[in-house]
Amino acid sequence: MHHGRACLQWLGLSTLLCLGSGRSEPATAWNDFGHRVIAAVAWQHLTPVARAQASALLRLNPDHPRWVAGVAADQQDAIAFLSAASWPDAIKHEAAYLNDGERPQYPDANQNSGYQDLAEHRYWHYVDVPFSADGTALPAIPAPNAATRIEDFRKVLADPRAAPSTRSYDLAWLLHLVGDIHQPLHAASRFSQELPEGDLGGNRIRLCAPPCRLTLHQFWDAALGNGTLTEAQAFARQLPAPPARRIADTRTQDWLNEGSRIARRVVYQAPIGPGSGPYALTPRYREQARAVARSQVALAGRRLAVLLNTALGGDSF
Repeated sequence: MHHGRACLQWLGLSTLLCLGSGRSEPATAWNDFGHRVIAAVAWQHLTPVARAQASALLRLNPDHPRWVAGVAADQQDAIAFLSAASWPDAIKHEAAYLNDGERPQYPDANQNSGYQDLAEHRYWHYVDVPFSADGTALPAIPAPNAATRIEDFRKVLADPRAAPSTRSYDLAWLLHLVGDIHQPLHAASRFSQELPEGDLGGNRIRLCAPPCRLTLHQFWDAALGNGTLTEAQAFARQLPAPPARRIADTRTQDWLNEGSRIARRVVYQAPIGPGSGPYALTPRYREQARAVARSQVALAGRRLAVLLNTALGGDSF
């Protein structure tokens, strides 16, 4: 094992997850594979009208030519849809975009101006709902955040009078944020005497000793492993359908409440202790994490389809 890197065999998968010793990033949720699985589930359940509308809007994204380069013509719309789901993470590595921090501290933090907005808006990816088991004081939840942005963007997407570029931008963010808010550690932050400023959604909880920097958040981000776009489509097809009543719940606050409950009841259970670790995960914990992740991405994808069918035309099926 290379010095300063941690490699974790994920739940019996052949894919080996290697994470560097660099600074953890609270703004990252499900890895690209997870987001693309969610998008693939949604694509399966979009109406023809919604598919056509979404595809037309995504052609306005500046990265669209790269997404479809070398892709067969009859697959380009689906592949672009899956690729767009990870676009808000991809811009963190594009030179044209500005890292404006992890907290909404600037006057334009709440803007919605389409692709002329070159801020990364990392604080749009999560809602750190605070909780504590030892009575540590809890702060207010900063805004804007993932929940407020989902509400804003879905309204604009449903407005045919809005500028196409803005609707396209909002669609790409919605594909991503609906996934983000279903990642339990994007819906909670634990506060304690040891971490009175919070654990940043598990980013301050270590799973190995320094210089290794593997965190609880990174573990949950990669809960589905890794794979290609085609593998994401195949993975999505074999996920069981969630209960119909849960699919039909499109209230953003309900999604947030669910994620926060899962974080408190599952993510922070033993062997995760009250401090910052390091903690060694057990096989049982890993298996449960994978089961929860599968359930959450399936649910996120179906809810995303309902949201887009409503906003772009046609009933869900």
